[in-house]
Amino acid sequence: MQPQVIVITGASSGIGKAMALHLLAQGHTVYGAARRVEQMQDLTNKGGHALAMDVMDTGQVKAAVQQVLDDQGHIDVLVNNAGYAIYGAVEDTDLDDARRQFEVNLFGLADITKQVLPHMRAQRSGKIINISSMGGKMYTPLGAWYHATKHALEGWSDCLRLEVKDFGIDVVIIEPGIINTEFADVMHQPMLERSGDGPYAHLAQPVAKATAQNYAPGNGSPASVVAKTVGKAIAAKRPKTRYAVGKLAKPMMWIRKYLGDRVFDKAVMSQVK
Repeated sequence: MQPQVIVITGASSGIGKAMALHLLAQGHTVYGAARRVEQMQDLTNKGGHALAMDVMDTGQVKAAVQQVLDDQGHIDVLVNNAGYAIYGAVEDTDLDDARRQFEVNLFGLADITKQVLPHMRAQRSGKIINISSMGGKMYTPLGAWYHATKHALEGWSDCLRLEVKDFGIDVVIIEPGIINTEFADVMHQPMLERSGDGPYAHLAQPVAKATAQNYAPGNGSPASVVAKTVGKAIAAKRPKTRYAVGKLAKPMMWIRKYLGDRVFDKAVMSQVK
């Protein structure tokens, strides 16, 4: 396979960092984009490039894409990885926080995709790889706004795939399960602040406990399993439209799809008692 020019958002930690380092090791030209550019020193030390970019800042997004084009002349792959999770009861969650969740997880992703697509159309090739979640096909208590963004991303990606197919562009969805990242650290305390002491405390406390257990060191899958899957999708001449990977991703989505809502409700709630 010829080396590809790859842009990865959210590359300063977790899955994004693992993908950047893995793809660099495969010989690709990798640009990692993130707000915390100082945390991508290991990426630049290995020959990668670090872009200071907040997906919510259109000016920074345009400048980052233009820098890659100025440096390399083209972009072969865009990996939309930047995102985070807010948890808390719907009643307890401020709508400004909910809107920000959508701005980062969906609209920021859409912005950089829109900036890259004209160049991929012109070269009549490219891959858009969107990091969704098993949470895009299922649900958990207190995660309404996070799951809403991932469900939206699934549908958005499917529509985009049909729109750009004739231009030689593939759209791929990656659906990770429980991965050893900062996910639990980011969502845990804010969730308790929103819902830990109010009418939904009977849910918030066990959800916090179950999340801590699931994401305890060694309990989830390493971020490398996602990185290798993305590498596989990039190398594939005709990649799958979806890849489910990591702990619980396939079994949980299977239960949700084939056994129905009530069975899935019981399965999820049995974990938060």
